[in-house]
Parts: sequence; structure tokens; C-alpha cells
Amino acid sequence: MTATPFTVLRLGAEDAANFRELRLDGLRRHPEAFGASYEDEARQSPQDFRPRLESGTVFGIRRKSRSDLDGIAGLYIPETIKTRHKGVLWGMYVRPEARCMGLGSALVARVIEHSTNLVEELTLAVGAANEHAMNLYARVGFNCYGFEERALKIEGRYYDEVLMRLVLVK
Repeated sequence: MTATPFTVLRLGAEDAANFRELRLDGLRRHPEAFGASYEDEARQSPQDFRPRLESGTVFGIRRKSRSDLDGIAGLYIPETIKTRHKGVLWGMYVRPEARCMGLGSALVARVIEHSTNLVEELTLAVGAANEHAMNLYARVGFNCYGFEERALKIEGRYYDEVLMRLVLVK
């Protein structure tokens, strides 16, 4: 059996600078893929990112030959009684040079594994033009349940999103 060429880890406050750097890279390269904006998050220091990692669940992945993160994915679980049965996979991003190596699949699998005893289903929103990401989510069992036209507006242009979910408990 061959060793996995990457490591998936839960990020903590000590990873704030690396998380910030990779998140900003994603926001800069693919603004249509995120609800957050590069401009807003670039104003925040690495220290400002620490609470997100301390109170939330964010996973990172790195190739074993590197010390920097190659990918990230978060899990948000609402605290309200009526919605805490649904988790949200958010902020999924893999560096372009690390794509097609199985890192995205490993990140999504880790979020699903972590979610299994915490929520009944996972939801996500993905850019309607991002067929690669939609195919990744479909391969692990996510199904489309909605379509939001004009979900994001960036520099006067609208972007649609596909809403997907994975039912964990039937």
C-alpha cells in the first residue's frame, strides 16, 4: 500500500497566517467562487483570522513535500435550534498548481467524515459555471436542490450559484 502524498489537518489559531494567505489567493484568483471579497478580507491581519479557526471547523491540506497549505475547506454549523441539523461546507479552495491530485476530494471527504455525527445533512453553494467543482461534489453524493440566479455581483456582473446537499441521516 502506498503512502498518501498529502496530509489533511484541522487548522488551529497557529495556522492563521497560512490560512489567510491561501484564502486571499482564492478570493483574488476566483472572486466568483466566494461570497466573501478579497478587498474585505485583505484588510484583516493574520490575527483577525485566528477566531475563525479557534471557534470554527476548518481543514487544510498540504502535500508532504511542502510546508504551505495547498487547500482549505470549512464547516459551519448554525447554533439555532431550527437549523443546527444542517451543516454548510464553505470556503473550499485548492491552489491551481495542486489540482487534479485528489486534494479536493480528500478535503471534502474529511468534512463529510467530521460532519457525520454532528449534522443530518451538508449543504453548499457552488458557482454555476464551475463544472469541475460540481462534478467533485456529485461524485461524493451531493445532489442539486436549487439554483440561485444573480447570487453574486462583482464589478457589475452577476454570477449564478447551484445549491447542493448531501443527506447524511435519512
